[in-house]
Amino acid sequence: MLQISAVIPVFNEEESLPELTQWISRVMNDHGFAYEIIFVNDGSTDQSWEVITELSKKNGNVKALNFTRNYGKSAALDAGFAQAKGRVVVTLDADLQDSPDEIPDLYHMIEEQGYDVVSGWKKERHDPISKTIPSRFFNAVTRWISGINLHDFNCGLKAYRLKVVKNIRIYGEMHRYIPLLAKWSGFNKIGEKVVQHQARKYGYSKFGLERFLNGFLDLISVSFVHRYKKKPMHFFGSLGTLSFISGIFITVWLIIQKVYGLSKGIKVREVVDQPLFFLALVALIIGVQLFVTGFIAELMTSNQSKEKEYTIDEEINCLN
Repeated sequence: MLQISAVIPVFNEEESLPELTQWISRVMNDHGFAYEIIFVNDGSTDQSWEVITELSKKNGNVKALNFTRNYGKSAALDAGFAQAKGRVVVTLDADLQDSPDEIPDLYHMIEEQGYDVVSGWKKERHDPISKTIPSRFFNAVTRWISGINLHDFNCGLKAYRLKVVKNIRIYGEMHRYIPLLAKWSGFNKIGEKVVQHQARKYGYSKFGLERFLNGFLDLISVSFVHRYKKKPMHFFGSLGTLSFISGIFITVWLIIQKVYGLSKGIKVREVVDQPLFFLALVALIIGVQLFVTGFIAELMTSNQSKEKEYTIDEEINCLN
């Protein structure tokens, strides 16, 4: 059985691919690993696919997928994970900033120390301050929300036990949160390793500052979906109850105020003439709408959901 699958998303990195392939192959051969390199060409507009094709002819360990257009890093990783067969799956960026020399240690942390996921930590980075400061802030917020004590969620150099990548699905921009998705799937042993960060040798970064804004939105999205995907009524019902009770409380208060005023001979404005009346009416209507939304969402979840609600750790197939 293959020991290591190296999954590498590629987007316009034609210059670095030959050197990266040679580097990985040298490390694997020096340590006697049975391995495969899976390049996923994510709609590159340069000669990346042609370079990968030539590399596969020279190196039988090189496999590749070619997307029809740019779908994003998450889609590339998801496709690569589906093809991976090694006991340990390692992801690297194609720009040579992730060092393949780290792979053996990552492999041993998975196989010998029992980790399910090991994330790289670029403690010393060769990036401009415009990237490092937002990255630190992003990672701090992600640690706080996710409860996973990792310093660098954005690091492309990570290692996974094979069953981890076969039991999760990543989409959109969720590649930053694979450790979080793994934790929610029951793979709780998540470690971290300080890794060497290389200065970019070719080309330029394909990511801008907008990735941090998108990252926060994705974190909120994935947290919300995980918590309420199977029980939407808990979310909509809670808000609906709060809104409906608020409307009832305001209505009762207006009625008591009117009755008290009449009993004391105090002139009080008509209930329907007070702004609070319309606020109560809106709260009641919104409360009912949220309840109905929750019921509809529950029906859709129960009738249309085809996703597994469980994670398979091991499987035994018996002939008898």
